[in-house]
Amino acid sequence: MQFGTPLSHHALRVMLLGSGELGKEVIIELQRLGIETIAVDRYAHAPAHQVAHRAHVIDMGDAKALRALVEQERPHFIVPEIEAIATDELLSIEADGLARVIPTARAAQLTMNRAGIRRLAAETLQLPTSPYRFADSREKLHAAIREIGLPCFVKPVMSSSGKGQSLVREPEQIDAAWTYAAHAARIDRGEVIIEGMIDFDFEITLLTVRALDANGQPVTHFCAPIGHRQVNGDYVESWQPQPMSEVARNRARHLARQITDNLGGLGVFGVELFIKGDDVWFSELSPRPHDTGMVTLCTQYQSEFSLHARAILGLPVDVRLRETGASAVIYGNCDCTAPVYEGLAAALSVPNSDIRLFGKPYATLTRRMGVALSTAESTTIARERATLCASRIQLHAC
Repeated sequence: MQFGTPLSHHALRVMLLGSGELGKEVIIELQRLGIETIAVDRYAHAPAHQVAHRAHVIDMGDAKALRALVEQERPHFIVPEIEAIATDELLSIEADGLARVIPTARAAQLTMNRAGIRRLAAETLQLPTSPYRFADSREKLHAAIREIGLPCFVKPVMSSSGKGQSLVREPEQIDAAWTYAAHAARIDRGEVIIEGMIDFDFEITLLTVRALDANGQPVTHFCAPIGHRQVNGDYVESWQPQPMSEVARNRARHLARQITDNLGGLGVFGVELFIKGDDVWFSELSPRPHDTGMVTLCTQYQSEFSLHARAILGLPVDVRLRETGASAVIYGNCDCTAPVYEGLAAALSVPNSDIRLFGKPYATLTRRMGVALSTAESTTIARERATLCASRIQLHAC
């Protein structure tokens, strides 16, 4: 592969579909390698819009609009970053040879719908998962929950970051869970997945990297496991490494390799797994950098974003852990446009800490607006530092 000069006729062009904080970091890494970047999102001035060579605002669920933009920009690679994309059209774009979809169009289609990835994991690959059912009406939801039992989780088949997810403990909560799933889904497909609860010790993200070796053959690399804490399905903090038994670590890698080998392609996969002792269950998978993996900005020689950029371009990768660290989310805690940030000096006075402010054009109470990063000799101290650092950033309306 030849690497040309950006904004010239021989440039290598990469288009991101979805331009949030994860996409922003990917674009920064791509630009360091001389790649021409195009950022696409559903709203203007998204984080990656602010650093890309060109930015576009379209409804990525609109197949005609998506194809028209691809034909206009002619990217060599398309990198999906969110779920709300016309994945059927991605399949056509890839089949027509217009661009290479990362990791593949099939992977994007399967993983951006919980029904597709769960059936692949549990039914095709026979991986251990929580018990589950699907429902496309309130009546079927009630029936499915009677089979699964309470408590359980109800999630839209297409959403991310906990949007539309409910923990149902009582029968009286079922109708509200259905309504919330429909309203908060990235795309309302009129279907939910019901997942039974698993008694687990902790949950990890195992960043799994498919890259080319010196002979041009795909090989799989694993980063150190990332532990994380979620609230309502949304990540609040993460740390690396997460201690676990050697048996569980090997089983986790085996499960991750099975499903990523099936999906194919190149790049980073965020494989979420439940761990209890030596037992491992598959939970979910993202065919791209994972929000909990932002901790790698301070812990690894190459962050998940650098790994993704290098892998998709066929370059060597290094998944080694450099030091122990943690991340903590900085929330908006206000509803306003163009918020003002205060407390940066106090936040950065926390030892071995750093921050990333995403530059999102508006804030809400629960919107992720930044992340605090800290390193230490132990995950306990790193988590304390990251949480303290994040708490010192305050947002308010101008």
